[in-house]
Amino acid sequence: MAEPTVHEIYAVKFGQNDTAERGHFFMGAAAEPCCAQVGLDYFVWAIRSPGQDIVLDAGFTAATNVRRRRNHFENPTAALARIGVDAATVPYVVLSHMHYDHVGDLAPFGSAKFVLQSDEMAFWTGPFASRGEFARLIEPDDVLALVRLGLEGRIRWVDGTREIVDGVWVMRVGGHTPGTQATLVRTALGIVVLAADASHFYENIDDDKPFAVHHDVPGLYRAFDEMREAATSGLVVPGHDPALFDRFEAVPGHEGRVLRIA
Repeated sequence: MAEPTVHEIYAVKFGQNDTAERGHFFMGAAAEPCCAQVGLDYFVWAIRSPGQDIVLDAGFTAATNVRRRRNHFENPTAALARIGVDAATVPYVVLSHMHYDHVGDLAPFGSAKFVLQSDEMAFWTGPFASRGEFARLIEPDDVLALVRLGLEGRIRWVDGTREIVDGVWVMRVGGHTPGTQATLVRTALGIVVLAADASHFYENIDDDKPFAVHHDVPGLYRAFDEMREAATSGLVVPGHDPALFDRFEAVPGHEGRVLRIA
């Protein structure tokens, strides 16, 4: 009987949102003392095992950054190439959800299938996606690109939990968006949960403080519980926290840009 596949995980930073007041990021933070500042990092994730690289999320491109005005270093696929991830050969790209900073650099993944919850696409092609508070979180061209990929048969639709390859699962957790999914990865440490935007910062899940942008507040709390339960390694890795650089080792030669998570 074949041994279970054990994967390595790398966080690859491609940009940052330098500082904003806590009220921009944490629910209820507007009532806290004035002017505390928080930074936010933008990552994509490489899940590596012999013979293949799976990617979690596709970030956003320099073209989108012209409108969004973040501190954008390079396109996500260029950042992944720093550690030898060739976007053209990646078999699967897991998309945690459809906000602009997660689905923008899809084109270089020329042969990949994109793993997406059905609920997520249904929402962003439904009646509320055009309403102001939701519409500001997406780029219409990104949504249209995913619709086209679906029509081409290149989306692997998920409704709940599914194993993508041996040792890599997705799990619908919702909360942040209707179809937000966490990614579970078997590693030498046990199951590591990559939260993406189900927990932007350690403070969200560790202190039970939901992020300010959400679809369903009870769903955010439920997501915290489900991710903790799934993480046999004890590691639930938030999707945007600069504190990752204090907790994990940098890949030599890529300090400040690439971290080995497990």
